Amino acid sequence: MTLAAHIPTAREFDNNVLALDPAAEVERIVQTLREQVLGVLGRRGAVVGLSGGIDSSVVAALCVRAFGNDKVLGIFMPEHHSSDDSLRLGRSWAAQLGIDTVLEDISPALEGLGAYRRQIEAIRTVVPEYDEGWKCKLVLPSVLASNGLNITRLTVQSRDGSTRTVRLSSNAYRQIVAATNFKQRVRKMTEYYHADRLRYAVAGTPNRLEHDLGFFVKQGDGIADVMPIAHLYKTQVYQLAEYLEVEEEIQRRPPTTDTFSMPQSQEEFYFALPYHQMDLCLYAVNHGIPSDEVAEAIGLTAAQVDLVFRDIDAKRRVTRYLHARPLLVTQVFED
Repeated sequence: MTLAAHIPTAREFDNNVLALDPAAEVERIVQTLREQVLGVLGRRGAVVGLSGGIDSSVVAALCVRAFGNDKVLGIFMPEHHSSDDSLRLGRSWAAQLGIDTVLEDISPALEGLGAYRRQIEAIRTVVPEYDEGWKCKLVLPSVLASNGLNITRLTVQSRDGSTRTVRLSSNAYRQIVAATNFKQRVRKMTEYYHADRLRYAVAGTPNRLEHDLGFFVKQGDGIADVMPIAHLYKTQVYQLAEYLEVEEEIQRRPPTTDTFSMPQSQEEFYFALPYHQMDLCLYAVNHGIPSDEVAEAIGLTAAQVDLVFRDIDAKRRVTRYLHARPLLVTQVFED
């Protein structure tokens, strides 16, 4: 069964609703990539930013199948706050794929843009003693524990390892996010440099959870020439990873943003639930499946699932502009 072959009714809804035929889906994506990149775009191959995570690893493997390992370039783009595991795992998988790679340390660019300085300035408005020896991350409490607005907070870690979590002013929050977004934008700019010099296409790595719910940076990881897995729920990306024999350690690695200096899961930063539950809730919203059917499948109450449904709707509203093209005074038509 391919991804679009069958839409179950509510009575059939269970934890297997997102099961697909990995071989058929890989073949479909590979064929589409060839048509899009070689035909529509007139490019010769693909550039992939490798993070050592499941999404970029799967996209790289798909591109190798589509274009051959001699027409895929993997780019490592660490910076001061990157996990060492990201580079180690990315290099290991690239070696198994047999693709060329380049290492682009983006720290100097971020320093030149003031990304680190601006982040620290914002944090000091709520934690005055914060300095470069400290670490931080943004955290979002689970929507299931919220009685109203789900407000992002800041967790800081001092030099002695002690941590505390504080509320942020709206100005501080926006500046921290704005400064941090430099990272995704510099990475994408770097990918396009290499794509331009090689006449390759930039392959984006967002999955459906990220693409649908706006978990990306505009003109950063939200932009690409092709997005091979944006239609796949995270659970399905793991199914493809197993079929493509992605390195076991990558498959076991918890999804992470690898954006802040403290370790941070995607769940605590943005999503309301672990991805396997969030996938099913998003699928249910997309296909009109009632909350009581979902609750039975994922072990929550119908009231809790309703909270998640509302959170999905709220995220879509707030991030709709991320998907929007530039607004024109009047429509411009091409011949």
